[in-house]
Order: sequence, then structure tokens, then C-alpha cells
Amino acid sequence: MKCAGIDIGSRTIELIILENGQIQEKRQTDTGYDPMKEARNILQGVSYDRIVATGYGRGIFEISFDQVQTVTEIKAYARGVKELFPEALTILDIGGQDSKAISLLENGKIKKFEMNDRCAAGTGKFLEVMAKALGFDIDQFGEEALKASNDLKINSMCTVFAESEVTSLIARGKNRLEIARGLHASVARRAVSMLKRISINKTIVFAGGVARNICMRHMLEELLESEIKIPNDPQIVGALGAALLAGE
Repeated sequence: MKCAGIDIGSRTIELIILENGQIQEKRQTDTGYDPMKEARNILQGVSYDRIVATGYGRGIFEISFDQVQTVTEIKAYARGVKELFPEALTILDIGGQDSKAISLLENGKIKKFEMNDRCAAGTGKFLEVMAKALGFDIDQFGEEALKASNDLKINSMCTVFAESEVTSLIARGKNRLEIARGLHASVARRAVSMLKRISINKTIVFAGGVARNICMRHMLEELLESEIKIPNDPQIVGALGAALLAGE
């Protein structure tokens, strides 16, 4: 049986096709201004027996396509992480527009979760805006931030106010790398605070697009005083979980 999982996020769409439990195909595209158009494009040329959708666009996907089931991102991430790291008990997912902390039971069921989806603070969008304000490429932002020996404290986590604060710091001649490190530190502290509200248990898995940021990984491990596990492709965890649930 061929099962598909599609994760329609605010920034990207991921598609996983499983056959007999093995990944047959993996695709990714930008969500763009018309998510359903991009969803149709990413599904072109693939066949499947069942499909499960997750992500913020799952509701409109269910309306737009036939014979679709949907699951929450929390459930999809829990299933995807448990497949990749069977020993995992804690998940941190930082995506484009939201962040999630999930605590799991030994059997993989969800014990508790916290979610920040009301503003861009502490998300990939926040880091993207700050990188642009500092003149860095988002893909290199983490590496550049790690070059600083100190982090310059940023007082605001609101994207609009933080951008204004960064602009002011640059105008005062502050070191761009130290500002960058300070911004990463602010996001990391916010993420750890969210994790503590669900009670942190080992093993911790970091997923979502921001998991590709080396500075965020480094700072989280420092604050947590523990190694964190990161999937080889941290952005496909939700789609993988959805595809596995389609098969179950």
C-alpha cells in the first residue's frame, strides 16, 4: 500500500510517499500565496492509496481534494519523531510561523503540549526578519551569530519592535555579530521556557526548519545542558508522521 502525508505549513509544503513503510518519494516547495495551487503542483505525477494532511492548511486541503483525512500537527510530529527516534520523550518544533513543545509517553502517545501560534516571536519568521535587518542571508545567519564571543541582549521579542531595536543598535555602532547572537539567545530562551512548561524528559528532539540553524542547536544544548537529537531532514517530520498515520 502507498500512503501519502502532506504537511501544509505557513512557509513550506512537504510531501512524503511511503510504500510498505519505506520512503519512496520526498518533495518540498514554498507555500507561496496560493497554497492549494502549490499542493496540486507537488502532487503531480504521484500516486497513493491513502493521504493524510497536516499543518495549518490541512482544513482547506481537505475541502479541495477528495478522500482526505487530516490530523493536527501535534499528532503528526509525535508520530514522525517516534519513528525516527523511538526513545524520544520530548519534541521541540520551531517552524516558520509557530513553535511547539510536546511531551510524549513511552508508548508515543501525547502527554502534554504547548504551542505558540499567536505571533511570530520565537519562530523562523522572526529570525528571517532579523537576518534581513542585519544584512545576513538566512541560511548563514546561525553560522555568523556563532562567530561572536558575546551576545548583545535584545529586550523585545515582538518582531516589529525587535526589528526597530536592531536598527537602533546598528545606528549606535553595535557589533552585528553580537546582535545576531543576542537574537538567537532570545529565541532559545523562549523555546526552553516553553519546554519547561511541559516538563523536559530525555531524549529531546529538535525539528522544523529552524533546527537547521547551527546557532540555535548550540544554544539550546547549552541551556538544556543536554544533547539534542536532530533529524537529517528536520522539515519533513510532520509529513512523515502524516504518511505513517495514513497507513495505520
